[in-house]
Amino acid sequence: MSVATLPVTATGQPVNTKLALFALAMGGFAIGTTEFASMSLLPELAAGLGVDEPTAGHAISVYALGVVVGAPLLAVLGARLSRRKLLIGLMSFFALANALSALAPDFGWMLVFRFLSGLPHGAFFGVGALVAAGMVPHERRSQAVSRMMLGLTIATIAGVPFANVVGRALGWRWGFAIVAVLAVATAVMVLFFAPRTPADRTASPLRELGALRNLRVWLALATGAVGFGGLFAVYTYLASTMTEVTGAPGMIPVALALFGVGMTLGTIICAWGADRALMPTAGLTLAFGAAMLAIYAIAAEQLWSMLMIVTLIGMSGGLGSVLQIRLMDVAGEAQMLAAALHHSAFNVANALGPLLGGAAISAGLGWTSTGWVGMGLALGGLAIWALSLLVDRRLSR
Repeated sequence: MSVATLPVTATGQPVNTKLALFALAMGGFAIGTTEFASMSLLPELAAGLGVDEPTAGHAISVYALGVVVGAPLLAVLGARLSRRKLLIGLMSFFALANALSALAPDFGWMLVFRFLSGLPHGAFFGVGALVAAGMVPHERRSQAVSRMMLGLTIATIAGVPFANVVGRALGWRWGFAIVAVLAVATAVMVLFFAPRTPADRTASPLRELGALRNLRVWLALATGAVGFGGLFAVYTYLASTMTEVTGAPGMIPVALALFGVGMTLGTIICAWGADRALMPTAGLTLAFGAAMLAIYAIAAEQLWSMLMIVTLIGMSGGLGSVLQIRLMDVAGEAQMLAAALHHSAFNVANALGPLLGGAAISAGLGWTSTGWVGMGLALGGLAIWALSLLVDRRLSR
């Protein structure tokens, strides 16, 4: 696609695809920073608001709940808005909610503000993916979406450690304040660099809800909700496993950064594969993730092997952009809702993996049992993927 055929920006200039994708990635960076940094600043947040750490963990849970609720709700309500304006509105709301989180007077208000912060998360990624895919030729859609998603993965490498350092040095509230500033910067960049496209006047909430009658949409969502759970089962208890099993608590920041490096590499590689063979790439990624999670229990005994396996498990996170494109392909006219629901499914996985991993640990199976739980979830996602192939073949007859 040549520059001359691209849509124009708000200033009337041809869209610079690189700058537009950078603006979308900045939004992903802000969202990834707040989602993961809040976990790393949990002890400081608990002390600052006068609650214990398990109670403070509810702030993370209500954020995920906000994502699950907000993604479909805002996608349906915003169906008839210009995608550029909707992105600006979503990121402006996200900035306000994080600023309020930084100013929360007590834990009750913190729960309210974290729930509000989660509402725009899935809708921003869903709408952003549609905008990213619409700026490039059909055969490069996955790579365009992956560039936006790189903002989220790079946040795990740079944004989260930076917010953690600042939060520990100046106070946990600054971790949320940084995210608010990033969100404002995103809204400004989207205003100037994103394509100015007209609103779809034929869109309606009822048409978007039509996605919920599509079996292939549900199967794609279920693949993510179950298959991604394995990754979160390990990630959630990684710090404790490195302390209790690997015996290297001082290397936890390195392991978390390597996990982010793995996700970044996986996102790039999977996007390249998806543009050539979408469903085979999804299946191979799930199988690869299951294999790496099966090795986790053995690898956790030694530091060098632990760091290596954490990086490889992180690479399986490249499944995200693959499933995003799959939803675009099967959603028909209900593109907005289907794209946003992908991130609801992602956060279901964020709840399912830690829940089952924690149950295994509580049952006395040990910290490394999260690897076996993760393998089971990845294989479950692979089974749903296989069912999706059968449905595709039946519909193609």
